[in-house]
Amino acid sequence: MKPVALSPQSREEALDALASGRELDILVVGGGVVGAGCALDAVTRGLSVGLVEARDWASGTSSRSSKLIHGGLRYLEMLDFRLVQEALKERGLLIQRLAPHLVHPVKFLYPLKHRFWERPYVGAGVLLYDTMGLGSGNSRGLPFHRHLSHRGALREVPALKADSLVGAVQYWDAQVDDARHTMTITRTAASYGALVANRTRVTGFLRQGERVTGALVTDLETGREFEVHAKQVINATGVWTDDTQALADTRGQFHVRASKGVHILVPGTG
Repeated sequence: MKPVALSPQSREEALDALASGRELDILVVGGGVVGAGCALDAVTRGLSVGLVEARDWASGTSSRSSKLIHGGLRYLEMLDFRLVQEALKERGLLIQRLAPHLVHPVKFLYPLKHRFWERPYVGAGVLLYDTMGLGSGNSRGLPFHRHLSHRGALREVPALKADSLVGAVQYWDAQVDDARHTMTITRTAASYGALVANRTRVTGFLRQGERVTGALVTDLETGREFEVHAKQVINATGVWTDDTQALADTRGQFHVRASKGVHILVPGTG
């Protein structure tokens, strides 16, 4: 592994290598977090890898996420313990080992509106959440939850309407700079030898019978077109998966439907 800058020069070198006619083991189409992760996984296994992205790294969904690194507290109520355990393990790895410079703790306030039953119900769920985080094999890197009285909740978030809650439970998850995280994965893949190039659009696929053997790509900076040959091509274009598959005159086994999340932002309290 050697340090690599994602610079115009390194991009040109990657494009020249991609256009050389050499057959790659893996060509990844799509420079979001999934594509970057596929490239890093493959290149660290000793495979020759190319990664192309039509726009910029993380320019799609990977820069428009909730920015949260969490264990999925709500899935405990659905009894999906395996999913929560896996997510908490990944959260611990990111905070402690993989990206502590990009992931930081964020506290959440769960307002309680009902007396007597709601606090033990919510408290038991959050306690289980914290306990499962300890069982992941990694240090949590986050404080434990705490119970707040009515006065304590208003002291924590003064903008709350006083008569709308009877108390609160405060717990911690984490937040990430998602675009920078994706770019870091891409740069790490390049450091291990992956040929990475953004502003490089796939306009068609090469085929031998039913098998896809590479892609026809265009350098959007210069207009140069060339072929990239690969033993395997990975479509990691997210919500554009169907459009990418259509370039190969086929529809894959999985069909992707775009979804949208809505977040409400309110002024900070200090």
